[in-house]
Amino acid sequence: MNDTAPGYGLSDEENELAGLVRTFTDEVIAPISYQADRDHALPLDVVARMGELGLFGLPFPEEAGGQGGSYLTFCLAVEAIARVDQSLAITLEAAVGLGAMPLFRFGTAEQKARWLPDLLSGRALAGFGLTEPEAGSDAGATRTTAVLDGDEWVINGTKQFITNSGTDITSFVAVSAVTARVTDASGKPRAEISTIIVPSGTPGFTVEPAYDKVGWRASDTHPLTFDNVRVPAANLLGQRGKGFTNFLSTLDEGRIAVAALATGAAEGCLEESVTYAKQRVVFGVPIAEHQFIAFTIARMRSRVHTSRLAWHDAARRRDAGVPFAEQAAIAKLVASDAAMLNARDATQIFGGYGFMNESVVGRHYRDSKILEIGEGTNEVQLMIIARSLGLG
Repeated sequence: MNDTAPGYGLSDEENELAGLVRTFTDEVIAPISYQADRDHALPLDVVARMGELGLFGLPFPEEAGGQGGSYLTFCLAVEAIARVDQSLAITLEAAVGLGAMPLFRFGTAEQKARWLPDLLSGRALAGFGLTEPEAGSDAGATRTTAVLDGDEWVINGTKQFITNSGTDITSFVAVSAVTARVTDASGKPRAEISTIIVPSGTPGFTVEPAYDKVGWRASDTHPLTFDNVRVPAANLLGQRGKGFTNFLSTLDEGRIAVAALATGAAEGCLEESVTYAKQRVVFGVPIAEHQFIAFTIARMRSRVHTSRLAWHDAARRRDAGVPFAEQAAIAKLVASDAAMLNARDATQIFGGYGFMNESVVGRHYRDSKILEIGEGTNEVQLMIIARSLGLG
């Protein structure tokens, strides 16, 4: 269904990249997706091939070891993969947005020299340890602490739902932690939150067993425990006390990429439904000839189109260096709703077969729910949009 692929308004280079990744996805990722999902295992050989394509370095400048592409170009790749496999799409999105991007933006020259080359080539992955049992949408409620003892940080606490944190090629997790208690301008006490790099294998840093998830089952996700973990003071990522502020800027970008992922999922459901509706014969005719089925698929198509327009707008604003937080929230809200609705409609069109895990739409049905939760719940997106209107 090439007519549904992004194309209008893109440069020749952007269209070429999108086509390349779509072909790679169909030929390399699609054949292994079901087994990877069934095994709850991230296929690192495919991750390596994604690295060889340059996907992990797409939005980074060439002088940093990247491909010199735009953020929109990176999101085109995420969308193309998500049509078939959301687990690998979120692996790429998190590796870039939560792993490499904070290091590129806030890291020291020494930190970048040590870790960035492998991250941008896909030879290594990194995670961002933000979420805790009592700190998700309210990241300011962070309980993990980091105390400076001489020339070392001593870290204690727990994190949960951390992507790319326990693979064989995970090089580090950047951990948000309370480094002091301070008083703000109004006299109220608050936590000073900083970000610290904890390399994999550091004594006291335990990657707990992977979650048994409803969806994104081939994505690597773990709870983490820090028990008197000691790392050099030089592992501070960015300025002390700026960890929460820096993460918020990272999160705004991530919402665009998650919107692109959700658009890809919605498109994957659309593509599968069109093909199936033309082939499935009931009462002597293809079900596509029944108006209800045709109209259902037409609504699916409109959701894909609207979602793509939304995230393209947010990505272009980001690339132009103008404010984009509201547009990122809108894109994430619209696209995640589209993914969930399209997955529901596609599963209904497929009937019993859509309820089987080996079907793409069945996996999208399980996978898409998290899109309304991760990278800021949809309720948080509504809050952001309302505040941009002077409400709430």
